[in-house]
Amino acid sequence: MGKDIELAILFADVVGSTRIYEVMGDLRARDMILTCVEIMRAATEHNHGTVIKTIGDEIMATFPTANDAINAGSRMQHDIRIHAELKVEGQPIAIRIGGHFGPVVLENRDIFGAAVHTANRMTSQAKAGQIMITSAMVERLAPEWQSAVRQIDVATLKGKTSEDELFEVLWQKEDATSMLPAIALGAAAASRDKQRSRRLRLRFQGQEIVVDESRANIAIGRAEENDIVVKGNLISRLHAKIELVRNKFQLVDQSTNGTFVTTREGEEAFVRRDTMQLKGEGLIGFGRVPENNSSLTVRYVCEE
Repeated sequence: MGKDIELAILFADVVGSTRIYEVMGDLRARDMILTCVEIMRAATEHNHGTVIKTIGDEIMATFPTANDAINAGSRMQHDIRIHAELKVEGQPIAIRIGGHFGPVVLENRDIFGAAVHTANRMTSQAKAGQIMITSAMVERLAPEWQSAVRQIDVATLKGKTSEDELFEVLWQKEDATSMLPAIALGAAAASRDKQRSRRLRLRFQGQEIVVDESRANIAIGRAEENDIVVKGNLISRLHAKIELVRNKFQLVDQSTNGTFVTTREGEEAFVRRDTMQLKGEGLIGFGRVPENNSSLTVRYVCEE
């Protein structure tokens, strides 16, 4: 008989393992993948987790608490990234991680249930170096970890009819710090920031919104609760944010289809579930390259 129990479930796998085999050869690639799996196993056991199974380059593990799971996930990401021998053509091997908290059936040292499938599908939402989790896991995190989580999107996961909120864990220390209020920056830095007070002007369909110290966070997307509402079939409900962080304007993409930026000088950039700094002036397109005369394009000007 199986036993019903609530657990944190984590899936982690190596990104681009097929290419690793092509570049490194079968024996060398196999050793590298095994090293990654062992690092993931060690991080699991170090944080009170249980490895349920490994399948090739993937590991499935359970934890008694959400905090244990995220501690293990961040340890996996860190240890694999800094491992001197886990590099392909000079670039570090990367893993992606997905997690969920929910009821499972524990039977014969294996787990079953909808929560397992949800955790697995969160992994498919993650890209290299990311940890993606559900709101059910976020709700069970300690405040320290909750402060290092940001909502990326709302999406319908494969096999489900209802939408799920997708959250990224900013496991790197510098990323987590950027989500917190700026503190202890030093007297010299604080003084310098005051002297370089900046603002970003956003123009869209006849309206202008200013991002500055008094309004340091602007949300953009197709949902009505956003500060800038942009309608379109390629635009996510919560598509992107623009934040003033340590006197820099950061574009934070949270979407499925990404955000495109074209500067006045003609330089083009694309960001998807990642962050880039906005400088000078230019155009922003959501899910598509911005066109100068399009009603879906946001214009930005950075002023000092």
